[in-house]
Amino acid sequence: MIDMRLHFIYNFDMIVHNKSREMKKCKQLCYGYNHISPDKMGERKEFMKKILGSTGDNLQIESNFYCDYGYNTHVGENFYVNHNCVILDVAKVEFGDNVFIGPNCGFYTAGHPLDVETRNQGKMNHKTMKREKIKIFSFFIDKLYT
Repeated sequence: MIDMRLHFIYNFDMIVHNKSREMKKCKQLCYGYNHISPDKMGERKEFMKKILGSTGDNLQIESNFYCDYGYNTHVGENFYVNHNCVILDVAKVEFGDNVFIGPNCGFYTAGHPLDVETRNQGKMNHKTMKREKIKIFSFFIDKLYT
């Protein structure tokens, strides 16, 4: 069973002004990664290993890539991510071997209550995410304009 109990996690000032030291470090690392030239594959791979908790030897993650902590995300062998991936890794995120993720995908372990009063108390929930044996993983959102 997934633990979805609410936890007191934040207040608005902390989110806007005082993000945790760990989160700030990860945001800076993601910024650096996203500014490495695409033709410097070796440098990109080694830099990504500084961000993520663990990786296989064979990985490629296209820019832009963002995560909250990095060390909570673990990827296996033959891991490929197309452009614009977001992983909100408040809790552990695990991807197995031979995973290919399409463009504009997000993986969110954090959640916020839909009830306004509960949300305004600074509570949120989170759950661990594990994905194995995914061959192609992609989401598409179409907006219709009338």
